[in-house]
Amino acid sequence: MTTDRTDPPLAAGEREMLAAWLDYHRATLARKCDGLDDAQLRERSAPPSSLSLLGLVRHMAETERAWFRRGLLGEDIPPRYYGDDNPDGDFDDAGTADRAEAFAAWREECEQARRAEAAAPSLDTGFERRGGRYTLRWVMLHMIEEYARHNGHADLLRERIDGATGE
Repeated sequence: MTTDRTDPPLAAGEREMLAAWLDYHRATLARKCDGLDDAQLRERSAPPSSLSLLGLVRHMAETERAWFRRGLLGEDIPPRYYGDDNPDGDFDDAGTADRAEAFAAWREECEQARRAEAAAPSLDTGFERRGGRYTLRWVMLHMIEEYARHNGHADLLRERIDGATGE
């Protein structure tokens, strides 16, 4: 099954453009995982790295959760996959992670993020975190950057797994 992906518009308002690019990159990560079995999704890039496609999905679930729910919405919710005693659990524990749970969590966090973005009055809506003031605009740009960087990793992982290349 191939994940549908819509190209962002060539002309749109700032908020619509940011949302479209973020969804484009979310769909790109899903496409990089399409058609792979559990073992392939768990395959590590190169020792000692714990980077895997399933780890990227878990990491992006955490990142969506952190910036949109804990940051923008101010929800007091714990991380899903890591903690003080396991700071890289999103990646390190992907080798035994449940694929269905990871993808369901990621999709849920993406939906929660879309709702949080839609509910914010403007891109200038802000919050305090880590000693700084962040805006929705910053979060959306950061998330685009985060996905773009990790989608580059996903490109290399997927090519290594089965030779598939492309956007």
